[in-house]
Amino acid sequence: MNITEKILAKASGNDEVSPGDTIDTHIDVAMSHDGTSPPTIKVFEKIADEVWNPEKIVLVFDHNVPANTIGSADFQQVVRNFAKKQNIKNIYTQGEGICHQVLPEKGHVKPSTVMVGADSHTCTYGAFGAFATGLGATDLAMVYATGKTWFNVPESFKINVNGNLLEHVHSKDLILRIIKEIGSYGATYKSLEFHGNTIDDMSVDARLTMTNMVIECGAKNGIMIPNKATEKYLANRGITDYAITTPDKDAEYEKIYDFDVNDLQPQVACPHNVDNVEDVDKIEGTAINQAVLGSCTNGRYEDLVQAADILKGHKVHPDIQLLVFPASKAIYQKAISEGIIQTLLDSNAIICNPGCGPCLGAHMGVMTDDMTCISTTNRNFLGRMGSAKSYVYLSNPEVVAASAIKGEITNPSNI
Repeated sequence: MNITEKILAKASGNDEVSPGDTIDTHIDVAMSHDGTSPPTIKVFEKIADEVWNPEKIVLVFDHNVPANTIGSADFQQVVRNFAKKQNIKNIYTQGEGICHQVLPEKGHVKPSTVMVGADSHTCTYGAFGAFATGLGATDLAMVYATGKTWFNVPESFKINVNGNLLEHVHSKDLILRIIKEIGSYGATYKSLEFHGNTIDDMSVDARLTMTNMVIECGAKNGIMIPNKATEKYLANRGITDYAITTPDKDAEYEKIYDFDVNDLQPQVACPHNVDNVEDVDKIEGTAINQAVLGSCTNGRYEDLVQAADILKGHKVHPDIQLLVFPASKAIYQKAISEGIIQTLLDSNAIICNPGCGPCLGAHMGVMTDDMTCISTTNRNFLGRMGSAKSYVYLSNPEVVAASAIKGEITNPSNI
């Protein structure tokens, strides 16, 4: 068996499972945020009086924080009341950050566990060797009530990545290149299992970017064997009671992809699909109105540092607004103490509170007609950041920073 099959077999009480098997699976951690908790709660209250285990449920306010409409304020009050009634202590309401950063930071993620969340980017936690995937509100309500859900065991793609990334090239470029190869729907309900020296050498921040975006080619989950950096990250949070799951030597995969990154250039996903990916040089000069640095994909400390390195000594173009959304309060605090926020402020970037920001087109930074944004977020669908007549390009933090300086999409090597 491969990694995903081994984890699902154990969680479902089976010696082994095979792709296509339908299994009932015990859940280790379940999560919802301020946008998805209320519909989950509405269904839950029709089927149960008490949650299966309040210690295994995590609630995070991140999509509309602070509340920007009466509707979002109402949603958040529903969640607060539910948490009190059900004695759920793991609730983060005071700007702690984006759920997919907060859960790892607060020690809710362990290797070899099964994690679900009412958000499609729950697959992020696969960077820690967990099976993690998103569910709809109805399915998550059943988890809150029973602690279990059903899965079809997915087929797996083995993604081998080897080589050394060039200057200005990061894991965001790699995952965009992989999505271009596989296609937006090419891995629908598949498991992407990452291997190779490039993956082994990546920081935790970089690995989280990779697994965060596997949903953009339709994958059920993405998963990696924890490396030394991951083990250190867990140890720093006092997490030592876990097992690392590795695939059998004769594990079977539906497809195997091999990527050599030695010549990989900065990548940009062009409107309106994440697999519409080009080298940055091919679209250099495209005018922009807005640049966004942040999100559950690239709002981590490492990402802020990369952008600050480009912006230092420069100013954001006067026709551009550069919005910065740290992925968590802890990242924000570290960036302040290390002088990164000051560098960004000196460049005239607008620093916003930790949260999802404009990524979903519902909070700060929403775009109107004919605006064009370059962003470190994970989706560039039609109307994703507001108007259906706006345009979103996706890239790494250095490309965003360079483009903000020039007022047009720019290779950071030109700054």
